[in-house]
Amino acid sequence: MHKSFIATLLLALTITSITTVTTPATASVMNISRPAQGQLGLVSVNPYGYAPLTAIIGLAGKQPTDMEVTVLGKGKAGVAIHYRVGHSQLLTYDGVPVFGLYADYQNRVQLRYTLAGNKIDETYNIFTQPLQGISVDNAVAAFPTIKPVTVAKGFKQRLYWINHLVADQHSESMQWANGGALEWDRWPLDFITDTQGEVRWYLDPHKIHDQQDIGKRGILMGVHQVANGDIIFLQGQRYYRMDLLGRMVFERWLPKGYIDLSHDMKALPNGHYLLRAAKQNYHRPDGKVVNTVRDQILEIDEYGRLVDVWDLNRILDPLRDSLMKALDPRAVCLNVDLQAKDNELEPDAPFGDHMGVGTGRNWAHVNSVEYDASDDAIIISSRHQGVFKIGRDKQVKWILAPRKGWDSQLASKLLTPVDADGKPLDCDENGVCQHSDFDFGYAQHAAYLVPQKGTLTLFDNGDGRHLAQPFFANQKYSRAVEYQIDEQKLTVQQRWEFGKDKGYDWYSPVTSIVRYQPDTDSMLIFFATGKLLEQELTEPRLVEVKYGTQQIAVELDMLATTQQQASYRALVIHPELAFSH
Repeated sequence: MHKSFIATLLLALTITSITTVTTPATASVMNISRPAQGQLGLVSVNPYGYAPLTAIIGLAGKQPTDMEVTVLGKGKAGVAIHYRVGHSQLLTYDGVPVFGLYADYQNRVQLRYTLAGNKIDETYNIFTQPLQGISVDNAVAAFPTIKPVTVAKGFKQRLYWINHLVADQHSESMQWANGGALEWDRWPLDFITDTQGEVRWYLDPHKIHDQQDIGKRGILMGVHQVANGDIIFLQGQRYYRMDLLGRMVFERWLPKGYIDLSHDMKALPNGHYLLRAAKQNYHRPDGKVVNTVRDQILEIDEYGRLVDVWDLNRILDPLRDSLMKALDPRAVCLNVDLQAKDNELEPDAPFGDHMGVGTGRNWAHVNSVEYDASDDAIIISSRHQGVFKIGRDKQVKWILAPRKGWDSQLASKLLTPVDADGKPLDCDENGVCQHSDFDFGYAQHAAYLVPQKGTLTLFDNGDGRHLAQPFFANQKYSRAVEYQIDEQKLTVQQRWEFGKDKGYDWYSPVTSIVRYQPDTDSMLIFFATGKLLEQELTEPRLVEVKYGTQQIAVELDMLATTQQQASYRALVIHPELAFSH
């Protein structure tokens, strides 16, 4: 009897154990297949972990077509985000991609589609968590605030990516043995705002950045939306491509022998990428081995292989110091130091991320790279030297900069300023042109082509204007400027400018961008570091100006979370590019 009882008990326990293991799995399968809302599947918020204000509505084995998504705006003034979803995107996500949700909100997302020949119109409720920003010492908020000032008719649906940077005063500084710019480190606070100042997307900073991991240190920069709607960017030792739902297309290390990505990345028509990097263990002619700073342009193919290099130490003049002598040392790079005195420019200055002459120092500070398909050449903005066009043969085609300080060979490539009739202007070697509005860019950023107009734009920060400092600091100003360049005659005509009359209030000593927008025939201008050198919160300003005019169609005023806190750039985001194919 005793043995029989024990056997029966063991059998019962075995059956119970089997039931416990199999029942939840079976129930889980059943729950996944049962729609919670509407006729499609379950909602998954932040499906890839990088973008908390995105979601996927599962297909649940169904095959909808003609899909349209509308994320309804908050109240009457809210901005609705609408886009079509193509067949390949439904397959890629095994669901409907939802982009543009509000944070900490019960979002209402309207779907219109066709299912089995029937037209379906239904609304899904999607709740999101509060914004998760970065809190640092002396901050007043974890996220910047944005105030809409002007939004003209036809611009309400605009979405802007803000590339904001947060310095953590307690981050550990690392440096390479031979100099370089590894210590350049900021938390990325990258987000998309609508024209009401509401955040509609952001990149989880803790997911993409880690101060303890050399592979995820640096400053996230060079953000662009490419033709299929993906986002490309770089940070420190890696470069990335992801889509607007946070799906990482690739995350790659720099090729061996190169370090310190920052500022810009360009997608080429052939699937390659241009990256602005630096060289590790560079062998100088004098026998010294150093890490260079922001002076290498790399072309990398779609598989991550290095196929070409523009070594600016061999192409330009790393000893020219005419502009560097005039720059405000407090605002060099983003190492904002209000107590800084003089720049160390001598050839025996320390190697590393210091403004100075000679390979191994910050003599070039290239902050943008552009590609001209018409002649297979690149255009670079070197903050400390000027704007250059350089061919595939590594020969300089032209230079946009004042004449002072160039050696005879490069001096022959300088563009001559002309008036509207093509007559040369009377300009001195410091860049002052008499009886004309023409001016060069000084400590400029973002030199980009406007193919639709045949011109070149750049953001003229204005530090060191005319190779000097004004008597009063509040005489400084920044501006967006457009030039017409004749490459055969080596002349340059100024076509348009914006911002000069805004004066010191809008002055942005570093960073910033201007970029033509063909869909609205306007110029996007981001004065990214207003009041950076003042003892108050930094105040970036974003405007869109109708092409060729001073007419502001959009103005968004931004307030950073601490003093001396920079933004880098802004760009217009088009969700239809990302989801319609």
